[in-house]
Amino acid sequence: MVFVGQQTVASLVASSVVVGVSAFQSSPIFSTTVTPRSSSLKVAVDPTVVTKTEYADICGVSFNNEDMGKRLERTSFLYPKHVEVIEDFAEVANEAVDQILLETGEHAWQPQDYLPDLSKDGWMEEVRELREMSKGVPDDVMVVLVGDMVTEEALPTYQTLLNTFEGCDDPTGTTDSAWARWSRGWTSEENRHGDLLNKYLYLTGKTDMRAIEVTIQHLITSGFNPKARKDPYRGFLYTSFQERATKVSHGNVGKLARQHGDANLQRICAKIAGDEGRHEKAYQLFVSEILKRDPNGLMMELGDLMREQIVMPAELMTDGADKHLYENFSAVAQRLNVYTAIDYAEILKHLVKTWDLETLDGLDGPAEKEREYICKLPERYTKLAERSMNKKKKATEDEVTAKAFSWIHGRQV
Repeated sequence: MVFVGQQTVASLVASSVVVGVSAFQSSPIFSTTVTPRSSSLKVAVDPTVVTKTEYADICGVSFNNEDMGKRLERTSFLYPKHVEVIEDFAEVANEAVDQILLETGEHAWQPQDYLPDLSKDGWMEEVRELREMSKGVPDDVMVVLVGDMVTEEALPTYQTLLNTFEGCDDPTGTTDSAWARWSRGWTSEENRHGDLLNKYLYLTGKTDMRAIEVTIQHLITSGFNPKARKDPYRGFLYTSFQERATKVSHGNVGKLARQHGDANLQRICAKIAGDEGRHEKAYQLFVSEILKRDPNGLMMELGDLMREQIVMPAELMTDGADKHLYENFSAVAQRLNVYTAIDYAEILKHLVKTWDLETLDGLDGPAEKEREYICKLPERYTKLAERSMNKKKKATEDEVTAKAFSWIHGRQV
């Protein structure tokens, strides 16, 4: 997944920790003085020294996955109506797993299909050919490629995000629900993208892989807040936008690779863009199903999400030295027309058309106002983007301030 966006809002989560020594032993951090005002006994329970039945009696939770799942199903939701809607078209998610996601194992493409096989004779020649082709790719294109790869490699953050959408989570890790199957299947396909780009960059010998690895670790550690708020409506609206943005970015990098004579990189980017295109259709299908069942609710969430603008996860990237790494990377991407403000407006225009929002009727008053607001946004964003890009183009013609990137050994672009 590749992203260029606006701003991220941090959230604070409070947690409590109970420290213990062994089963039924009072925690040493508490005073041994008896306090008559409270009858509760603060103890830590070690499940390794009690039976499952005893543990269930003490904690109210058994070790059994089925029982755990039932308990979690009874947990109250922040968005009960939204969860009901999501559950109502779970079969659509099942079909998406079977018809949109590819088969796994031998029937699915893997990164190795697009890279030299170092276990075979002649691998040195294949590596030499890959390096020779990559020589023609200029540093600015390499910077954008690295930025795309770093964002793909933060996949653990994205699966974590999917599991926060109420009604769509995978509470046990092996839950057999339609939404859990979709989440795991989607993740397994996305996992190939970062792997492939990472190995390609390593084999070119043109980048500082350690600086890139540091950036990946920082990005995963930092996380990101897409403002989904655990709401499946907002979550699927966000992914509908984001997957298309990813497809656009990878596709444009592939075009640049072809222009500079790197057929290998062009094939790689085209393959990844194809995956993103399939995933985009799935998420947009999910939103279409929500529209059939709760158009008022969806319009309210989409309007609010667009007022805040789409937040993209890569904006917290840093290599530990450049505090403005994301802004610098984004500037290069825009300069090369890999992903621009125009693309942002075009994606919104595409979504309005895909969901047929221009002709959507039967809404209540507030939702209708949001629909009108949303339908006007593409034209408004396009005008603002053109104005902004013209200003930047004029400034660029006068002087381009080159920035150094650790990813390419400190060279400037």
